[in-house]
Amino acid sequence: MPRIVVDVMPKPEILDPQGKAVLGALPRLGFSGVTEVRQGKRFELEVADTSAATIAEIEKLAETFLANTVIENFVVRIEA
Repeated sequence: MPRIVVDVMPKPEILDPQGKAVLGALPRLGFSGVTEVRQGKRFELEVADTSAATIAEIEKLAETFLANTVIENFVVRIEA
């Protein structure tokens, strides 16, 4: 069954305290070289088809329910 993925991330100008916490923990865990972390959400939706109408419906769902478009951006994509 086809899968559509919606990735939701904070807009670049929005503070991301969870990302900052992960970034602060990485050196203590032995990981180096990471300069920034942003934390977001991933939604996987299994659908009957991937027609243009279905994609448009998922985009509307993402815009109105999955993401807070005031502070978040989202990307809808079909996963192979």
